[in-house]
Amino acid sequence: MLKAKPNLESRIRTLKRDWAIVYDMLSRKDNSDFGWDEHKQLVVAEDVVWNSHKEAGQFRHRSFLYYHQLTAIYIKDRATGKYAQTTDDTVEEIDVEDVAT
Repeated sequence: MLKAKPNLESRIRTLKRDWAIVYDMLSRKDNSDFGWDEHKQLVVAEDVVWNSHKEAGQFRHRSFLYYHQLTAIYIKDRATGKYAQTTDDTVEEIDVEDVAT
């Protein structure tokens, strides 16, 4: 019998990894040459852009359904900017609060 849990966990990891690649392509300042085709649900760019981003190449002709839904789920894990914290920062903050109380 197949065990469902390992298969589901593997699929979730794959979806999150693929989402992170597409998200980075669309959101980073250095990757502003990428765009999103809402109708086809895929990343679009000029040939020269695809050739300079090897990891992104897998999405050149592959649609990525549910990108917006996965963004709603995973965006909280992708904090950026001056308020972004690592797990070490969060643990240190909790320790300081515990000492204060």
